[in-house]
Amino acid sequence: MARVWQQPFLNVFRHFKVDEWKRSSKEGDVAVVTDKTLKCTVYRVRGPVSAGNYIQLPKTSTQSLGLTGRYLYVLFRPLAAKHFVIHLDLCTEDSQVIRVSFSNFFKEFKSTATWLQFPFICETGTPRKGVGSPGARWTCLQLDLHDILLVYLNRRYNHLKSIRLCASLLVRNLYTSDLCFDPAVTVAEARHAKLPITPIPREMAFPLSKGESWHDHYVHIRFPSDSSKTPSEAFQKSCSPSEAVLAGPVPRLLPHPAAFSKPVQDSLALMVQKHGPTASRQAPSVPRPLPEVSMSSEHSDVSSVGRPSGRSQEPLAWVEPTDKHVASDSLHVSVHQTTMEPTTPEDASPQESLGRKQNQQEVALGNNRFQQRSFLPDPVLRLKGVIGFGGHSTKWALWTRDGAAVVYPCHAVIVVLCVNTREQRLFLGHTDKVSTLALDGSGSLLASAQARPHSMLRLWDFQTGECLSLFQSPVHTVCSLSFSDSGEVLCGVGKDRHGRMTVVVWGTAQVGRGGEAVILTKVHSDVDIQAFEVAFFDETRMASCGRGSVRLWRLRGGGLRSCPVDLGEHHALEFTDLAFRQAQDSHTLYVCSRSGHILEIDHQHMSVRRARCLLPTQTPGGPLPQKQTFSSGPGIAISSLSVSQAKCAVGSEDGYLRLWALDFSSVLLEAEHEGPISSVRISPDGLRVLSTTSSGHLGFLDILSQEYSMLVRSHAAPVLALATECSRGQLATVSQDHTVRIWDLATLQQLYDFASLEEAPCAVAFHPTQPTFFCGFSSGAVRSFSLETTEILVEHRCHRGAITSLAASPNGSFLFSSCSRGSLAQYHSGVPRCRILRVAANVVCQEACPSPSALVVSGDSRLLAFVGPSKYTVTVMDTTSLDELLRVDISTLDLAGSRLDSAVAVCFGPAPPGHLLVSTSSNMVAVLDATSGRLVRELLAGMAVFCSQPPTGPSRCGTTQHRPALAASVQGSPGAPPTCEAGLGTRQLEDMVSGANGLPRQQVPMPSQVSPPWLDICARPPKDHDGAFSMSDESRGPEGLRQASGLPVLVQKEAGRAGDGARGVKGSPWDLGRPLHPRGWPSGLRTDPDAPGRQGMVTYRANGEPKAPVGPDACSTGRARAQPPTRPDSYRHFTARYKASLLAKGLSFPAVGDERLHLKAVMGYNGNGRANLVWRPDTGFFAYTCGRLVVVEDLHSGVQQHWLGHTEEISTLALSHDAQVLASASGRSSTASRCQIRVWDVPGGSCRQLLSHHDTAVQALAFSPDDRLLVTLGDYGDRTLALWSTATYELVSSTCLPEPVHSVAFNPWDAGELACVGQGGVTLWLLQQRGGDVSLQVHQEPIPEEVGGCELTSLCYGTTPLLYCGSNAGQVCVWDVCASRCFLAWEADDGEIGVLLCSGARLVSGSNTRRLRLWAVGAVPELRRKGSGARSSSVIMEHELTLDGAVVSAVFHESMDMGVVGTTAGTLWYISWAEGTSTRLISGHRSKVNEVVFSPSESHCATCSDDGSVRVWSVASMELLIQFQVLSQSCLCLSWSPPSCERPEQQRVAAGYSDGTLRLFSIPRIAMELKMHPHLAALTAIAFSADGQTILSGDKDGLVAVSHPRTGMTFRVLSDHRGAPICTIQSTRREYGDFGAEGVDLWLAASGDQQVSVWASNWLQDCCELVDWLSFPAPALTEVPGCLPPSLTAFCPWDEALLVCAGLGVHHEVVFYSLRQKQVMEKIPLPFLAMSMSLSPGAHLMAIGFSERVLRLVDCASGAVQDFAGHDDSVHLCRFAPSARLLFTAAHNEILVWEVTGH
Repeated sequence: MARVWQQPFLNVFRHFKVDEWKRSSKEGDVAVVTDKTLKCTVYRVRGPVSAGNYIQLPKTSTQSLGLTGRYLYVLFRPLAAKHFVIHLDLCTEDSQVIRVSFSNFFKEFKSTATWLQFPFICETGTPRKGVGSPGARWTCLQLDLHDILLVYLNRRYNHLKSIRLCASLLVRNLYTSDLCFDPAVTVAEARHAKLPITPIPREMAFPLSKGESWHDHYVHIRFPSDSSKTPSEAFQKSCSPSEAVLAGPVPRLLPHPAAFSKPVQDSLALMVQKHGPTASRQAPSVPRPLPEVSMSSEHSDVSSVGRPSGRSQEPLAWVEPTDKHVASDSLHVSVHQTTMEPTTPEDASPQESLGRKQNQQEVALGNNRFQQRSFLPDPVLRLKGVIGFGGHSTKWALWTRDGAAVVYPCHAVIVVLCVNTREQRLFLGHTDKVSTLALDGSGSLLASAQARPHSMLRLWDFQTGECLSLFQSPVHTVCSLSFSDSGEVLCGVGKDRHGRMTVVVWGTAQVGRGGEAVILTKVHSDVDIQAFEVAFFDETRMASCGRGSVRLWRLRGGGLRSCPVDLGEHHALEFTDLAFRQAQDSHTLYVCSRSGHILEIDHQHMSVRRARCLLPTQTPGGPLPQKQTFSSGPGIAISSLSVSQAKCAVGSEDGYLRLWALDFSSVLLEAEHEGPISSVRISPDGLRVLSTTSSGHLGFLDILSQEYSMLVRSHAAPVLALATECSRGQLATVSQDHTVRIWDLATLQQLYDFASLEEAPCAVAFHPTQPTFFCGFSSGAVRSFSLETTEILVEHRCHRGAITSLAASPNGSFLFSSCSRGSLAQYHSGVPRCRILRVAANVVCQEACPSPSALVVSGDSRLLAFVGPSKYTVTVMDTTSLDELLRVDISTLDLAGSRLDSAVAVCFGPAPPGHLLVSTSSNMVAVLDATSGRLVRELLAGMAVFCSQPPTGPSRCGTTQHRPALAASVQGSPGAPPTCEAGLGTRQLEDMVSGANGLPRQQVPMPSQVSPPWLDICARPPKDHDGAFSMSDESRGPEGLRQASGLPVLVQKEAGRAGDGARGVKGSPWDLGRPLHPRGWPSGLRTDPDAPGRQGMVTYRANGEPKAPVGPDACSTGRARAQPPTRPDSYRHFTARYKASLLAKGLSFPAVGDERLHLKAVMGYNGNGRANLVWRPDTGFFAYTCGRLVVVEDLHSGVQQHWLGHTEEISTLALSHDAQVLASASGRSSTASRCQIRVWDVPGGSCRQLLSHHDTAVQALAFSPDDRLLVTLGDYGDRTLALWSTATYELVSSTCLPEPVHSVAFNPWDAGELACVGQGGVTLWLLQQRGGDVSLQVHQEPIPEEVGGCELTSLCYGTTPLLYCGSNAGQVCVWDVCASRCFLAWEADDGEIGVLLCSGARLVSGSNTRRLRLWAVGAVPELRRKGSGARSSSVIMEHELTLDGAVVSAVFHESMDMGVVGTTAGTLWYISWAEGTSTRLISGHRSKVNEVVFSPSESHCATCSDDGSVRVWSVASMELLIQFQVLSQSCLCLSWSPPSCERPEQQRVAAGYSDGTLRLFSIPRIAMELKMHPHLAALTAIAFSADGQTILSGDKDGLVAVSHPRTGMTFRVLSDHRGAPICTIQSTRREYGDFGAEGVDLWLAASGDQQVSVWASNWLQDCCELVDWLSFPAPALTEVPGCLPPSLTAFCPWDEALLVCAGLGVHHEVVFYSLRQKQVMEKIPLPFLAMSMSLSPGAHLMAIGFSERVLRLVDCASGAVQDFAGHDDSVHLCRFAPSARLLFTAAHNEILVWEVTGH
């Protein structure tokens, strides 16, 4: 009923009373005039700028018209030779606002997700006498709003929100209706001719004299047109002697919605033409390109034009009327496009929308215009507006030449703001803050510079916004730019890298003509320059001013020379700004100073004419200045001035803008600002003065009206949080400047400003239904503010820490707040004064930065999500009861990652399907099911963005490590999921996730009552202490001693109180002060009085043998690990990839010499290892790891050796200095209790020794310089440092460490000293040997305060006695080992440094930012002598390379000129610093390999992976040749085109992806040929037909699609396997045998529900028949519950009538099934469940891969079996090569190539 009042049509102008301008608005030149043609009053909108002259309905953008009519009729007339724009804001059914614009200013069609721009092109022929040109005729523009959104954006139209009619045009009225009217037919004519059309109502009709043709005077445009009818369906009537086609087709619903992606919408246009009356008025069925010359015959037939690859066609808008006199003059609207084929594989588009299928009749007619799906327009986001002012400074704001707009920077964006309409035009391109701006005299060229990277300059075409030139300045930071009046000379001023003032002059004459800016000259100056300007009257003359200097410059003969002005007594002033007088007398220069002086300088004579000083004049009794005069004496600091022909504007630091007469006799106007003024500019017409302040305000003073207008306001400090309110269109921001500001989103103007001087606001949220907002403060207070009364409604103080986030439920019932101490509060916000309902402690992460995304509520107001209790978990609660529904461990999502993932922010997706998005610290977005917590998919987020941190206050993140104890319990309501209960003393918190699925939750450790003791090692002994401490690796304390944690504790006794207690050592972050045992120091530790002068050393006992105690005081330590260790947040620390597979037992390994398989090659490198690469350039020995294998490769021939012995993934390698011994370490396996360390004999390639000591994993290995000792370092779970003798390989010493250590290294100059780095700092170890007794003395140096609270992650020794250490904050610290102090540190990277190598005067650093840098550190030994006064400016970066992943391994030649580097991407790079190049040596997939296929000639093979890449390799050399990469998608299946194609040289690879797309890649062209989308779900199997003319593809939903690879059309979909994923598809040529069906191809499909179907098909004849259907019972999986095995099925290559099936049925066996006899012919038993299978095309061999990491080769003829080991995970892929000579197997991302013997 709400739409009845709008029927049958609505007069928009009358309904909204446009003549009163109360519900509508006008801007600029809008007038009511009388039109002679229509003989009525119309509205005229005109003006030079369309954006500044318009009529808008409704009045404000926050209101809505709410018009629901499908058609909008615009009765208007464009003004001749003028541009016009019509903007329509349409609202869709999902409340999305889309702007649709029509203009004759647009040159081409443009489309984004929220804006459609249609060009209105008027093509005029030769009008006959009495007929106006199309541009001067009244037009009825009929817009089908429903079809516009449906066709171009695939969205459903709901209502019309707003209309804006911009200059230049005449408009009579606007109408909306659901009826399609014909304006050329009256009611009487329709009744007389009995036409089935709707005539236009009399109110909407244009006047027409009797006997005249409507089309002679008016134009009718219908857009988009309906092309569904044929010309025979048009209705005709006779109206005079000649017949004319009057009726056109009535628009109907389009058969299928279509959306157009960026590649296919590059050329769209709207064109207006005139047609003769005899021409068919039927719109063509498909779009056609615009003709170069608009000529049409009297009878023009437009045929349908087909398009390649089945791309969707766009609708054609057209014009109804015809001109019976002039056939060449036509009037129509058309849309055309240019088809573009994608040429690159980087196609990572969002899910494409689907449409309904066409019926058989439409398919038969070929009417498939809207059948093909396509993407939404790109880009999805467009920068609409910017709030704020100021780039590198707040000094730069310029007037445009016409004075209608101002140009200013806001960070890296340049904004052009129209002062009348407040519309913004944005210049995007800079990557950092803009430091300066300059406009040329004509206003056509804009120059801008940014601060970093060093002085990148851009030259812009100011009218179009196009960047014409981008170049780097030799100046370090450009602080000023100035153009000459002609724009051909540009001057820049700044300081170079040495701090010298530099002036650079560029020639820019050729920039707009395709050339570049060239440096004309560059000079250095010793004087200070604060302002620099080119004279407007002579581009060769310039002037500058600065501290104690005013200089005049001249450009002559290619050089720039300067001459100082004689300042006389003013030579000591600090000058801040200058300006030339713009008058006939062009020789006067005005200069202002910080002391208040203004000097008039004769430019020609270079002398001071007159000097004045601005003085504050006060009344006798008042403190404020009353009048300003110029005299002598101390004045007001002037920061800027601007001079016009008769006035001078002055801005001073007292906040006043003053306008003076040019003789400075009196102040004409003044305006007070809120802060010091930083710049002033008088507009070119001299009527306005622009001013900026240091507080970020921008405004102008209108001289005529004497009014000041504020243009832009800004926060004065970083913005901490924001919130939006959509219904009122408001934005709230909180900042470190202690203010809360409310902004209007439509105008970007500030509405309210709330200030809090004592407390800093931290978080903000709007109430969704009431005019209030909530704000959280650093004191823990939460206040509610009313926007109507601007008062505080209520205040709550239930938090003790700073508020980190606020979230309101969308229904307005609840408000939630969290604080920095982890508490969560729930409020009832349904009433104006909200009240507290619940407060829960220690549930929200305390380490998270304050963020609006810390707390989020789902759209249905049922779920609350946040990061907590730790940063590694995300919790979902019920919003009503706060019952915990779900807890997800984010750290386990990226099992292959190099560092522990933590959650950064959370967000709920739309209600269906109900996803929870989690942003992680590894720059990924995890999409989780909000009910079960299941990972749906992962998206790459790009560059990491972190929250800004306040400098002080309790909300500062990352300052403390809090260990909370849960003191209260939360009881769930009846029927609610189980909740957690814990109290003091609870050791573990066991909770269950029982959301919708009732899945078990992992156990979460609970903080204990007693804080765990930590080892405290002082850098120096405390006062009055002279001993050293000794500690063994075994606890020898009394039986009654119980430790709260297994971490060893060192407690130092207090002086003078021996034996009665002790307290912890102060000055360390680990000081916990655990009391001593009453009996004093236990045995096992000793004080060594003979230690060589190292105070504060802790001596560790060797071999675990106790020594006699010294005195009554000693300390006990143990190796118990009562509390699970926490993985360090460091990528340098090794963590083995998670594997669910277990090692097999009782296998049939072949005897030596009888193997049918020999390992030939390994494809890939383990990027998950750390320091797992060794290279010795002098001997040529090169080794690395891949999985459990040590690969030794000859870099010249590529021949590999494989050392097999480890059972788990190898973590690290170490090569002895004589290159005779290699040590490798792997993790603990299921069959062994400790890790394996294998010592290999390099010449023989055999394992010399097997060592076992560490519990979990080995982090690092290192040989001593004399190769007599080997040190092994355990990971965070082991925390043990062991020392081995290489002579006997016996354990010399073992030490339990108090904290995780990341790296260890021997001193190359002293074999008795080694160092390690970790969380606490640098630890130095000294070996002491007394006879056969060996002990370790330890000395730890904490990280200096100057370096900051970082963690050391890497180290290397330099020239003696230097030690270089890298940190997780990107710093490199240099330590003097002899003096035990850090004397130098510099910022070497933006991320964590994991690799450091030093040799001589060169240092190489590698980090997780993928950067490898070479540093010149030759001056560091000299800096050591300066001590604390050393500066890092002498350390220079020589080279930098960016690789494909985080650097984890590196080894370089002694000269550091060349080396080999390994990355987490699984790539080994050869680095040449001399050439500055990086060459790929070894490459592999980063994620799981899903398929291996071969070319018919077996010269190449292709692999695909979960990392989205398709890689093509050379089989002979195993080198990577081609890589096709698709971002954010997984490539799950692959198929190579068969050799039976019509053009065998056109080899193609078909790849299926997780988003349902199928891509065809051309191998010879190295390009993507075609992209199809035949499936909604992920593709799991794909195969070419035998002739290569058809592609069969299956998805995880069980659908099989049949598609043409040439056209991309999917012509058949089989749903017989619906409900289970397709595991296998195989197609073969049916050469013999009759299976009871017709067809030339035989193909099969196997699904995960143990079903196999066999089909015979002839796709050319559209024939496909079922041959056989096999069903097997599902196996009972007790090992892996809930995980179905793959259904492995294949045609037998030696008998095509046989099917070979594995993984099907209850038993572990291989089944041979005969298609002829319909029965099982043979069964071969298997020891385990088969995970992969491949049949040899040569001998009767079959390869089977098991999840037990074993590969089995079965001889089907003899029944003999052989088992082979080599993988460290489940063998999920086996593929024989076509020649049967090679077998490829894969486990996760490692690929092994086996050579088959005796085939």
